[in-house]
Amino acid sequence: MKHLGLAVGAAAFALAMLPAGAQVASNPADVALQQAGEDKAINLCSTCHGPRGISTSPEFPILAAQRRGYLEGQLEAFRAHTRSEKIAHDFMWGIAGGLDDTMIGAVASYYAGQPPAAGRTSDPALVAKGKQLFDQGATDRGIPACATCHGADATGQAAFPRLAGQHAKYVVKQLQYIQSLVRSAPVMHGIIKDITPDEMRAVAAYVQSK
Repeated sequence: MKHLGLAVGAAAFALAMLPAGAQVASNPADVALQQAGEDKAINLCSTCHGPRGISTSPEFPILAAQRRGYLEGQLEAFRAHTRSEKIAHDFMWGIAGGLDDTMIGAVASYYAGQPPAAGRTSDPALVAKGKQLFDQGATDRGIPACATCHGADATGQAAFPRLAGQHAKYVVKQLQYIQSLVRSAPVMHGIIKDITPDEMRAVAAYVQSK
């Protein structure tokens, strides 16, 4: 009985230490798939995206705590070659081409369950400017608040991605790609068509700080 109590206590501790959002598989097939997703992420994806999905280079996005549905959609777009900016072509087309739907789901689930990156900031004034645009938009120019789709805390909602903690440089680059139609994002094209480079940098600094 004593050993049983210790085992139960250890299991409870292990569950408590899991990241928020992590899902625990219950049957052998799910356990195997969960492990396969983790192995693929660690052995393949971590080269660019860092251990547990927190990249050090801003050339590559942080994936930790990103929304599962969004990750699945992007991997499918890479695989189908419908997301075609240069870095997608050079890095992700080949990688995603080797993933079937099941593995895409497993990898996305793994990253969605990882702890998020901590916020970073070096320019409080720029962050404050970005916060105003993120929270309120610029209604005089028809620019809605970013929070409308990405959530008040920038953690994303529905099909819209988490931006909190993302590399500012990466966010700016993606905004530029979308604005110039290099990256297809129909919902975003009209929203950011009039955003200035300075506003892009400010919003990016703000979400990185979250």
